[in-house]
Amino acid sequence: MRLRVLLAGAILALALWALLPVVSQGAPAPGRLGEIQKKIQSTQAQIGRRKGTERVLTTQISAYSTRIARLQARIDMLQRRQTAAQTDLDRQQGRLFGLQDGLRRERARLVRLRARLGQARAALAQRLVELYQADQPDLVTVVLSARGFADLLERGEFMRRVSQQDQRIIRQVADAKAQTAALAARLAVLERRQRRITDLVQRRRDEIAGAKRGLVGARSSLDRARGGRRAILARVQGSRHRLEGSLSSLKVEQAKIQRTLLAAQGGAAGPIRHGSGAMIWPVNGPVTSPFCEPRPWERCHPGIDIGVASGTPIRAAAAGRVALQQSEASSGGYGNFECIQHTGSLSTCYAHQQRFAVRLGQSVAQGQVIGYSDCTGRCFGPHLHFEVRINGAVTNPLNYL
Repeated sequence: MRLRVLLAGAILALALWALLPVVSQGAPAPGRLGEIQKKIQSTQAQIGRRKGTERVLTTQISAYSTRIARLQARIDMLQRRQTAAQTDLDRQQGRLFGLQDGLRRERARLVRLRARLGQARAALAQRLVELYQADQPDLVTVVLSARGFADLLERGEFMRRVSQQDQRIIRQVADAKAQTAALAARLAVLERRQRRITDLVQRRRDEIAGAKRGLVGARSSLDRARGGRRAILARVQGSRHRLEGSLSSLKVEQAKIQRTLLAAQGGAAGPIRHGSGAMIWPVNGPVTSPFCEPRPWERCHPGIDIGVASGTPIRAAAAGRVALQQSEASSGGYGNFECIQHTGSLSTCYAHQQRFAVRLGQSVAQGQVIGYSDCTGRCFGPHLHFEVRINGAVTNPLNYL
């Protein structure tokens, strides 16, 4: 009897020992699923923060680009003004060269006139000496009583006494003096005009060049700032893309664990799951992707993903009529896709199905099986993509479940 008891105890211990690996292998799955879900949430939060940073940087870059565009427009305007000033300067310089050439000619003429004036004065002086030596006291009296050279020229008695040759010499002297005075005045005007034009054009060029240098410096500073923001933005985007890749990997692993857990349940539809809304849950399973979750290929995930195994029956969330059925070939990323119209504005849609269980146009009751889940279309593993639409526009399904 004692032997039998010992043998039974040994057999029971061996049986318990054999069961231990099964428990130890199966137990970590739910814990691992929770750990992955936490990592997914943490990764999504990091992605959200980086997207916020990207929006700020994009706004700053846009503001810098706008300011740079305005500065460039002003630089272009100043460039046009500078070109116009240069054209004006070239034109004025052409005029200036003409004036300078005229000045050179007038100065040469002045030199010749002064020489002629000197010669005329010398001839006149010589003629007066000759007249004096000719013993004409009346003429000497006229000369000595004159108050000056001009008075001497104006005296009619003197003019009557000099010969025609003497009168020509006197006219040459008078003309040379008048022309010399007029030319000197004209030269003074031309020189002042030359200096004024040169100073004006140079000041205009200096002002434009100074303003342009300031604008170019400001644009260079803004370009450097924008380049720095773009470099930071590129790093943030690269980090976000890596996080999104990690998020996709985590979701793949999450889906695998969920399939393992659901497979252990036999893939059955299970009891109908009610929430606080008027609709029932189409399948029993965890939400693996929330509504409007951003993804690398879409800004807003238009429904929720519920993790279930392949072949899990899908129930109609509410009574209605099958209004749409599309195969994987025609629906694109949705795979086998089905929609039920509940009211004039309310409808629900079920994507990634393995096959349909009802026909197009058929009326269905709430809870009736309408198809079976799978991973048709674009997905990482078997699940149900569930949407609620109001007048064709997606809305958060959790508001109705």
